[in-house]
Order: sequence, then structure tokens, then C-alpha cells
Amino acid sequence: MSLTLRILIGMGAGLLIGIAVQQLELDPSGWVRGFLVDGVLDAGGQIFIASLKLMVVPLVFVSLVCGAARLGASASMGRLGGKTLGMYLLTTALAVTLALTTALIVEPGTGADAPPADIDYQPKPAPSVKETLINIFPTNPVAAMAEGRMLQVIVFALLFGIALAKSGESGQRIRGVFDDVNETLMKLITLLIQLAPYGVFCLMTTLFAAVGWREIFKLLGYFLTVTATLALHVTLIYPTLLMLIGRVKPTTFFAKMREPMLVGFSTSSSGATLPVTLRTVEHRVGVRNEVAAFAVPLGATINMDGTAIMQGVATVFIAQFYGIDLGLVDFLMVILTATLASVGTAAVPGVGLITLTMVLTQVGLPVEGIMLIIGVDRLLDMMRTAVNIAGDGMVATTVARSEGQLDLAVFQDPQAGAKDG
Repeated sequence: MSLTLRILIGMGAGLLIGIAVQQLELDPSGWVRGFLVDGVLDAGGQIFIASLKLMVVPLVFVSLVCGAARLGASASMGRLGGKTLGMYLLTTALAVTLALTTALIVEPGTGADAPPADIDYQPKPAPSVKETLINIFPTNPVAAMAEGRMLQVIVFALLFGIALAKSGESGQRIRGVFDDVNETLMKLITLLIQLAPYGVFCLMTTLFAAVGWREIFKLLGYFLTVTATLALHVTLIYPTLLMLIGRVKPTTFFAKMREPMLVGFSTSSSGATLPVTLRTVEHRVGVRNEVAAFAVPLGATINMDGTAIMQGVATVFIAQFYGIDLGLVDFLMVILTATLASVGTAAVPGVGLITLTMVLTQVGLPVEGIMLIIGVDRLLDMMRTAVNIAGDGMVATTVARSEGQLDLAVFQDPQAGAKDG
């Protein structure tokens, strides 16, 4: 049985059991709900996420040092960085534009119900553009690794890798050690991925045992609008870019990326799924380490296409609910703010609500409007994380193809890398 099928079985079983637990309205302090669901299964899901997060910092640092050392300080490094960053900003801008267009056509905020009075949401302040730029550069790389500040880790790894490329024989010896460590980390990821079906089962059971179905029905228009826009982005924007720029078959690409997308759907975290994504992009899709080691960690940090779609639809929804008209300048500001805000956010669950605060403030909408959508954000977060991960792989593939760093034999082989999983 393939790993994908096992993950799908775990996901389906967890969903059914979780819904059954909620519908039966079991005693929270009882044996089934209190001990089994909220105790054992919740602990199992958290351990699975922790095991993935365990790999993020060492994998990103080691893999990126190896890639940067191969590229060295050549012109290809700057060209690669420019292409990757440009592609991420382009897809995010396209995502929020598509979201605004769809929401204006559907009008999900017209006639929506008022939010429950007992919801109390205090938004966290979003970082300014200046603060974001300053925080990219580390003052203490060890502290950056300990605190999981991925942009700082990426910058330090790039500088360290370039220094290795310029250090002659000593640099070659150290680079050999990093190559060996990188291979070992990839093998460890392969072992951890075997736990994915069980971790997904635990996460889905605990989530659907607690999810509020009444909130979904109250916000059905908003929920379906975001879901449809996410589907449009994945089936329209990504395949178009893959065919025009990458010159590869989108169906083959999505068949290869299904495992990290399923794990991302379950964990709601691009950061936690990063080890699975990086392994898949390298060994299943065929992107060379020089490109994958840079594009995938950067994408997990700044690529928020799914979040941008949520922010676009939510902005129109909240404006329509409060009866506030937004002009063309306001919509352009939403596109710009949502695109730039994605750079300064962390790849953790629920981060979209933080950046949504910045977007609403920028166009003069009440931040309290977040209370309208918070009830269904957890489910939407799962879907937009899967979209973000597909975007990471798409950008890595297209950039690698343009740089001659995509192994087409691996990409076209349906079994490539599957034996490791």
C-alpha cells in the first residue's frame, strides 16, 4: 500500500471518528472524549508535528549550505534568488487579485449573520516593512536557529555556503561533511514520514471532534468562496505557470506533490511540513539540491498564496458586512499589502489572521470584523496550507527548469523517490 493511500485512510478514519465523537456529545471528562480523544490522540498528533519541526532548522541550514557551496559566489546565485523571489511575489499578487475578483462577483458578505457575542479576538500587531527587512539579518545565528527565525537562518546559511566555496581545500573538506550530514538528515526524514498516517489520524480526529459545524453553516457563503478560489488558484494559476515557464506537465507535478500537500493539510503548517516538501521536491520531482535547498525553505517562509486568498475574500466579506464601499485604490492597496505582508509572517497555523489585521487597517476596515470569520478559519487554514505547499513546489520546479537544474528523467518517472517513502 502506497504512503499516499495510507495517509488518506488515516485522514478519512480520523474525520469520521471525530465527527462521531462530536455528534454523540460525549462527556469531556469521560473515558472516550477526555482520555482517548483529548488525551492520547491529541498527544499523538502533537508529537507528530514536533517530530517534523525537529528537522526544520538543521535540514534547512545544512541543505542550504550545500546548495550555496555548489553555486558559490557566481552570477547564478543572484539570478536564482531574483527569479525565486519574483515568482513568489507574482503568485501571491495573482492569488489576492483572484480572491478579490471572485469575492466581488459572489458577494459573500451580503446578508451575513452577526457573529456570536461571546467571541473575543485580540489581534496581534503585524510587523512593519522596516522591521521585517531589519529582522532578515541575524545578529546571533545560534539564537536564530534556537528561535526558529527562518529568514535569518537562510541568510546565514547562504553566506556560510558562499564562504565554503571560496575557501579552497579546507572549504571542500567541510563541504564533504555537510554533504554527508545532508544525506543522513534525508534518511531520517524518510523514517519519520512512515509515521505520517498515524499522526494524520490523530490530528484529524481531535480537530473534527471539536470543530464548530454551526459556524460553518452561518458563514457558508464565505467558506465556499474561499474554498472555490483556492481550487481555482491550484487548477488554473499553477498549471499555467508550470506549462508556460516550467514546460512540464502539471498532472505529473501534482501527482508527485500529493504527499506533502496531504501532510500540510493535516498539520496546517508550511514550516512543520517543510522536511517532507524538501525531500519530495528533490527526490520525487527532480529539482537539484542547489535550487530546492534555496527555493523551498524560502517559500515556506514567505510564500502565502493560500493566506493571500483568504485575506482578499475576507476583506471584501467584512466590507460588505459593514456596508463599507471600497474603491479601486483600496483594492490595489489590499493587493500590495497582502503581498508584502506575506514576507514578514511565520509558517505557523493561524498566521493569516495576524496579517489580515494589517490589511484591514490599511484600507480603514474595522479589525473587529475578524470575529466574523474566526469560527471557520481553522478548516480554511488546512486548505490554504496545502495550496501554499503546492506553490512552493511549483516555484522550485519552474525556477529549476529555467536554470537547467531540473532532472527530467526523475520528474517523468512515476516511481522516482517512491521507494524511499
